[in-house]
Order: sequence, then C-alpha cells, then structure tokens
Amino acid sequence: MDVVEGFWARVTTPLPDLPAPVLLAALIAAAVVVGTPALWRPARNVVTIAHEGAHGVAALVTGRRLAGIRLHSDTSGLTVSAGRPTGPGMVLTCAAGYVGPGLFGLGAAALLAAGYAVGLLWALLGLLALLLVQIRNWFGLWSVLATAAVVAAVTTWLPPDGQAAFAAAGTWFLLLAAPRTVVELQRARRRRVAPDSDADQLARLTRLPALLWVGLFLLVDVGALLLGTWWLLGTGWTG
Repeated sequence: MDVVEGFWARVTTPLPDLPAPVLLAALIAAAVVVGTPALWRPARNVVTIAHEGAHGVAALVTGRRLAGIRLHSDTSGLTVSAGRPTGPGMVLTCAAGYVGPGLFGLGAAALLAAGYAVGLLWALLGLLALLLVQIRNWFGLWSVLATAAVVAAVTTWLPPDGQAAFAAAGTWFLLLAAPRTVVELQRARRRRVAPDSDADQLARLTRLPALLWVGLFLLVDVGALLLGTWWLLGTGWTG
C-alpha cells in the first residue's frame, strides 16, 4: 500500500510552474522538429498514433465496435470499426482523426498548466498500453512500443523538472503538428493522391464539401494551438 500511495502522490502532486525560458525552449525544439523535413518524417509517426487513437476513441464513445488499428511505415494508418456505415457515430468517428492530435495537445496543455506533468506522462503511458491491444500489424506494434519506451524512460530516469520539460515539448509538438497534417491533407487532395481521405469520406457521409471538412479540421487545430499557447505561456510566463 505504501508503494501505491507513494505513486499516487507522485502522480497527483502539482509541480511548480515551468519557467518561461524552459517553455520557450520546448516550443522552439518542437517547432524545429515540425518544420525540419528530416526530423518531421519520423516524428510524424507519433501524430499518426494520436490520429488513429482518436478514431478509435470516437468509435468506442459512439457505440461502434473497434476491430483494430494499423500504423504504416509511410506514416499513414487505418482504424477499422464495425457498426452502421452511416449516421452520427460514423461521422464522428471519421471526423475525429485530424482533430485528435490537436485536442490531445490541448488536454495535455491543460494538465501541464495545472502542474500535473508527471500525471500527464503516466496517463499517456496508460493510453499507449490500451492502444497496444488494438494494434494489428508489426510496424504499428513497434511504433507504439517505441513511443511508450521513451515515455517510460523519461518517467523513470528524469527528475520531476526534466519530466515537465519533456511533457512541455511533447505538448507543443502535438499542438504544432496537428495543423501541419491538415495542410498536408489538402495538398494531397489537390494532387489527387488521397481520394479516400477522411475529408472525402465525410463528404460522402454528409453531402457537405470535403473542403469544408478540411477547413473545420484546420479551425479546430489552430484553435487548440492558440488556446494551448495561452494556457502554457499564461502560467509559465509568470514563473
């Protein structure tokens, strides 16, 4: 019981606000990763995990049966769920992917701003563990395990301040990466190399233009970035 209580206290005890220089350094590091092609390519697999995980969460929340998730080496992914092929559940499941990373980043920003950086990392480990159960291919398994191993190493070896800095960098990464993936989606659609994208599937489901859905994805992700920035710098700037 002492071990459990100690762990719970560690996870739920708020840490002091990160100083503004640390938050800005984390922001710059995340921006470099998102803006540098050589770094973005492998890092984009993390966004794919969040994207497909969002599809999976939406499927379960709307009462659909999650049949499995695949992650591919080209940073694409596929989430399969069973249920009605049309209707609100299918629409929400399909729409969740491109807004998922931004909303996950916004939730992480809320926890980080409240001082729960350690709890955030352990919550992430729990979500990755749940995701592993649904992975249906070897590359996907490797991607999730590698991500979980990095987070586990941080929670094991770094002091609380180091964990908070890592959590800040990861949060900034999700917030910045989400809008970029939407821009990439539209570029792929314009080149006609993504005829069955989430936006095009939503267009068929709702009879609303695919471009409208792309705009909605971008609006949500940019909104998450702006609000997350306000929360993070609003707390850290005074630290």
